[in-house]
Amino acid sequence: MSTVTGIEHMVVDTDRGKVRGSAEGEAVCFRGIPYAASPVGELRFAPPQPHRGWTDVRDAAQAGPSVPQAASRLERVQGPRVPDWNEDGSLTVNVFTPRRALVDGASRPVLVWWHGGGFTSGSGGWDWYDGGRLAALGDIVVVTANYRVGPLGYLYLPEIGAANLGFQDQAAVLRWVQDNIASFGGDAHTVTVGGQSAGAYSSLMLALAPATNGSITRLLLQSGPFGLNPQDAHQAAENAEAYLRLLDIPAGTDPAKALRALPVERLLNAYGRLSMRLAVPGNAAPPMYPVLGAPGMPRTRQQALADGALEGKPLLIGTTRDEATAFTAFDPRIQNLTTTAALDLLTAQIGRQAAQDVYQQHATGHPQATPAQIFTAVLTDGLFRDGSLEIADHHAAGGNTTYVYQFDCAPAEDPYALGATHCAELPFLFNTFDAYPGSPVLVGAGDAQRALGHEFATAVAGFVTAGSTNDWLPYAPATTARIRHFG
Repeated sequence: MSTVTGIEHMVVDTDRGKVRGSAEGEAVCFRGIPYAASPVGELRFAPPQPHRGWTDVRDAAQAGPSVPQAASRLERVQGPRVPDWNEDGSLTVNVFTPRRALVDGASRPVLVWWHGGGFTSGSGGWDWYDGGRLAALGDIVVVTANYRVGPLGYLYLPEIGAANLGFQDQAAVLRWVQDNIASFGGDAHTVTVGGQSAGAYSSLMLALAPATNGSITRLLLQSGPFGLNPQDAHQAAENAEAYLRLLDIPAGTDPAKALRALPVERLLNAYGRLSMRLAVPGNAAPPMYPVLGAPGMPRTRQQALADGALEGKPLLIGTTRDEATAFTAFDPRIQNLTTTAALDLLTAQIGRQAAQDVYQQHATGHPQATPAQIFTAVLTDGLFRDGSLEIADHHAAGGNTTYVYQFDCAPAEDPYALGATHCAELPFLFNTFDAYPGSPVLVGAGDAQRALGHEFATAVAGFVTAGSTNDWLPYAPATTARIRHFG
């Protein structure tokens, strides 16, 4: 139940205690609500455990800290952030609900939305992803959350319980939603799970996994890096061994005890060094990310889709037009590529013949493009677009409701030739333009961009509400004319 405690504040019951939100515009915002115990001490590198709860009314005006992480490699695109992480108190959810949802007794559809960050950075509590305006616009309940990333979330040491812990955190959030969202005016039986980039990858994992599939009604996938195969358990174990060596943890030592005794700063520093050691130009894979065969990923995406894991679930999926510029525009190793060097990089990833074929295809279609631009276009297709369309084609071919979009809006001023790059649609979806003061993606943004944001957010909210949209034809396999373009 909810109780009005003043014009600007409301108190809501959860299964761990009462929380007080704050009214902001037409939404009531509840931030920093623990969904699990702090992952510290013996709970570091362990599956999420229930929070012990609280007795007094908990103030939920401020988001909790981010999980420990280094700076995002996309700060040049989205703008810098002041580090706000703390291992203690980091596993929290944020709930944004229309004001009237707390007083009229009607249940609203729910969107659980995961941030991206390459499984290495990000926070659901950042103002970039503030869901208040989207909740009010669409008359829906929006939930964002933190999940462990980097080594704390994806170190693969199953012998100590560390295996896809980030996914296990997300599954715990879905359980929290099932148990608590009705108190916030949400309908636990109408839950869209979605996210952007690594968040989209996670959303698909959750929808395909038997343990979490049943709690998901619809699926929203924004710029998912579906060209990234899940990490092989053998490779993940090798990276874990290399990580332990960087931490000077000798073989034969109890790794759980050693890892839990180290300052978290040392864990992040060693992960950064491992990232640099494994980095290859044009390869977006982090050292640690979801592992096939570990919790949450018992089978490949292709096998799960073939087995019908998504049958009956409406799908909204899309990409930005120029995804990969976010990873290449500021990298001189890419910008200075020759044709031979570009082909060599592609050959290392997909083989010589495939590299030659795809490079020539893009070169023929864009005869004035530089090797860097061709390489970037190939990366956009291979990492983002091809996999998204493959998923859409399969889903639509099975008779399932499917919508596909492409976000085409480029900055009004674009000195870095970013175009409609990775993450470009995020301020448009959440109407959080003012939260990106240092972002080149929004230089010159004005009324036209805000109007486009209203259009995009309205379409997404309509899908969350009804699983369809009134003015958008569903996708048909291999039918590009059915892709809706924004911008």
